[in-house]
Amino acid sequence: MTAQVTESDQIKQFKEFLGTYNKVTENCFMDCVRDFTTREVKPEESSCSESCLQKYLKMTQRISMRFQEYHIQQNEALAAKAGLLPGTRL
Repeated sequence: MTAQVTESDQIKQFKEFLGTYNKVTENCFMDCVRDFTTREVKPEESSCSESCLQKYLKMTQRISMRFQEYHIQQNEALAAKAGLLPGTRL
């Protein structure tokens, strides 16, 4: 059985990505940009924005890794319960 991603699924995923992108952009902007008297972006605003985005990306990566670890543990527990792993018999 192969997993096929339909066009509507792709559109849904893209919309979710855009929603997340917009939230992160807005949050970082609100936290970092303070001076609206000039068109120039101040170095501290730029640095803050970069740090904000990096923090979000690292957090997302860490959550993803933990979710994968949890999923693997759950699969191993189910396999052990079913006696499918070597050395595990009920």
